[in-house]
Amino acid sequence: METSRRFEEIISKIYLEGKTPAFNMTNGPLPGEMHLSNGQEPVAVGVCAHLAKGDVVTATHRHHHQAIAKGVDLKRMAAEMFGKETGLSGGRGGHMHIFDADVNYGCSGIIAQGMGPACGAALSRKLRNEAGIAVSFIGEGAANQGAFHESLNLASLWNLPVVFVIEDNGWGVSVSKKNSTAVERNDVRAAAYNMPGHHVEGNDPIAIYEVAGEAIARAREGKGPSLIEIETYRLAGHFMGDVEGYRPEGEKDALFAKDPIPKLSEYLISEGHADEAAIAELQGKAQSRVDEAIAFARESEYAPVEEALNAVFA
Repeated sequence: METSRRFEEIISKIYLEGKTPAFNMTNGPLPGEMHLSNGQEPVAVGVCAHLAKGDVVTATHRHHHQAIAKGVDLKRMAAEMFGKETGLSGGRGGHMHIFDADVNYGCSGIIAQGMGPACGAALSRKLRNEAGIAVSFIGEGAANQGAFHESLNLASLWNLPVVFVIEDNGWGVSVSKKNSTAVERNDVRAAAYNMPGHHVEGNDPIAIYEVAGEAIARAREGKGPSLIEIETYRLAGHFMGDVEGYRPEGEKDALFAKDPIPKLSEYLISEGHADEAAIAELQGKAQSRVDEAIAFARESEYAPVEEALNAVFA
């Protein structure tokens, strides 16, 4: 969680380089849109703590916390975001198309796009009688896409070892969940597809860990898919440059008061699992790791221009 937050904080500063005083998202070392995951770290960590290297994760456009929790190479991920040759895809994908075959991780900017591939990955392991499961992270807005219902139906019909995780941060871009979704909680939709549905409140990493552990163990035991909806908080805008005029007055202040990272530090200290020195050491290691990744990305070379036409469909 600390590594993810510190990565996002430095990315947010670098992203604005060359984009002021007049904001133009095509300028600077990080051109294009940028979606930060500040506040949603407990979802990624609570789920991915149960996963092995061979398990598959598919994620969304807001995914840095999930990539870090799954063990994606942070240096190569940073380089990919900078468009550098040393990036995971040679700088072709940018931040919304991170793919690391070494840890079976991929994401997409298309809403609900990762759900079908997660089912496919789960099916491949079942057909080959191999260990491993798949986890598909989506936002609450994706629960209204056709791919959501198709994937849940197929996963249940074929009894696939897959877990669907909805990150409910309350907002689909600038549209609130209550104005876009007919049900208050999406976990109730699991019943329509004959699978367990779980709901986790409060962005609590320990509660997330416990619920995810149950669903993942069920998948590993061959008992089929599960759906989990997790209440989480987006502490940043939908994208860098979002003025967030759609948020009710006082909402963000209230969310920052519930920031999950200092809350978890306080819990660990109060329960005797760590002291302030141990927390500080952890924070220092996280910062060093992030600094090394950013330095690697900045120092790496851009690919030759002619490489732009390689490894693409024509």
